[in-house]
Amino acid sequence: MEEKYTMEKAMLAKLESLAAEIRIDSIEAIRKVGAGHIGGSLSIADLLAVLYGKQMNYDPKNPEWEERDRLVLSKGHAGPAWYSALAAVGFFDKQWLDTLNEGGTRLPSHPDRTKTPGVDATTGSLGQGTSVAAGIATGLKMQKKDSYVYLIVGDGELNEGQCWEAFQYLAHFKLNNCIVIIDENKKQLDGTTVDILNPFDITEKMRAFGFHTTKVKGDDLAAIDEAIDQCKAVTDQAVCIVLDTIKGQGVKFFEEMAANHSVKFDNEAVQTATDQALQELKAKERA
Repeated sequence: MEEKYTMEKAMLAKLESLAAEIRIDSIEAIRKVGAGHIGGSLSIADLLAVLYGKQMNYDPKNPEWEERDRLVLSKGHAGPAWYSALAAVGFFDKQWLDTLNEGGTRLPSHPDRTKTPGVDATTGSLGQGTSVAAGIATGLKMQKKDSYVYLIVGDGELNEGQCWEAFQYLAHFKLNNCIVIIDENKKQLDGTTVDILNPFDITEKMRAFGFHTTKVKGDDLAAIDEAIDQCKAVTDQAVCIVLDTIKGQGVKFFEEMAANHSVKFDNEAVQTATDQALQELKAKERA
């Protein structure tokens, strides 16, 4: 029993370090550009740490490996966090992160499957990633493969009707190989989701659509991991995890910033706060 606890503790420490690394690299890449989607990138850093640190099957040296799991980042503006995760586990050199969104880069502001190793779906037009993921999941089922598709959707993105069409399709065909993960960080471009277009209870809506749905804290690495395990145990129903997150999660300064959907690094206060946040994150990464 004690040995099992030690293993779990070691894994948690590994995932915490990876989450800190993803946050550090995301912030530094966006700051180098001068502006970018900090809020939505940081809110999925913990999720990406669990996926790439424990749950997903992939081979960085063979990105096209047929038996790999796929990830579809429908909220494509969070690309910097995804790129940071991919670099952290070896899909490409970390120096690529310094070219984020520059001319000729292989890391555009929104993911492009023709440019970046490890990216299986081009996304950015909100809502469309849901349909892409449903299509990939269908293809994998038809090929009788055991691979999973992880679909990351933003709560503001749920304004798009295409999301609900895709969800209805997933539920009808019981595509349990597509794990829908909704990042409920409660903000979108122009304000809070409640003020822009009230989503009401997303968890209950997904259940009403026919999904086995679990809601967990988006910064609880163990809870996210357990929720994914639970989804994988479901055999006769579509599956969904709702992450209760905060825009800018993991960095207090960005969490408390009102306009934290996209941040400009154009004044001394932001630069100073960012330097302090990076120091704190680097301490967590080394711990």
